[in-house]
Amino acid sequence: MEKPKGFRPQKPKVEATLKKIKYEILIISGKGGVGKSTLAVNLAYSLAAKERSVGLLDVDIHGPSIGKMTGIEGVSLTVDENGKIKPAVKDGVRIVTMASLLQSPDAPVIWRGPLKMKAIEQFLGDINWGELDYLIIDAPPGTGDEPLSVCQLIPKLTGSVIITTPQDVALLDARKTVSFSRALGVPVIGIVENMSGFTCPYCGKKIDIFKTGGAIKAAKQMNLNFLGDVPLDPKIVDSSDDGKPFITAVEDNPNAEKLEQIAENIMNIIEKNKIT
Repeated sequence: MEKPKGFRPQKPKVEATLKKIKYEILIISGKGGVGKSTLAVNLAYSLAAKERSVGLLDVDIHGPSIGKMTGIEGVSLTVDENGKIKPAVKDGVRIVTMASLLQSPDAPVIWRGPLKMKAIEQFLGDINWGELDYLIIDAPPGTGDEPLSVCQLIPKLTGSVIITTPQDVALLDARKTVSFSRALGVPVIGIVENMSGFTCPYCGKKIDIFKTGGAIKAAKQMNLNFLGDVPLDPKIVDSSDDGKPFITAVEDNPNAEKLEQIAENIMNIIEKNKIT
């Protein structure tokens, strides 16, 4: 595939970084609002809880949310003794997001494609990530500049995880991200169904607000691993707004267990080489 005009990767720097990282996982979705960043954050912290060294890279240049969700919003990046930028560290997870480079969370980033590509290249080449088992990369929705840049800069990307909600319109877009991954030669680790039903806290009745089970059906049709589902839960929203990953903010919550199981499934698929 022809690289976009202005795409000039600093291969030696990026390659030097990638040699210290075992696995890179791209978290993508076909449309916005499906909870992709929430899943990326909780995946990172679930893997860290399983004694893996983890980095979390937010390549959503225009709408970075990882800083808010992890509680590092407003924390500036620093430089080490070798002149390389150090990622922010929160509870053992190394984090880099565009939000750390903005003077105000209200400041817009008004960039065209080449500048975004250069920024992602620097996130990979100029950041001292150190030795990592996993680098979780949270991309903006769609199949545009940012996920394309990641796939081109990391030619041996371990794989992508597709996040969707159960309704047909979301699954239609999810299929496009699967096709995007396959067109670029990126293995698809599997698909996650988010917002999969809601249990009323008063009567205990389950309500399928956005339907349910659509991702399982799509996974079977496209020969993908189904990684799990996560119901709607107001506590997930609250923890994200408070800057605390859901799996570390609650105890004995079945939805936290579902998120941890998704991380376990992803880890087993990757480390046992079962990517389809």
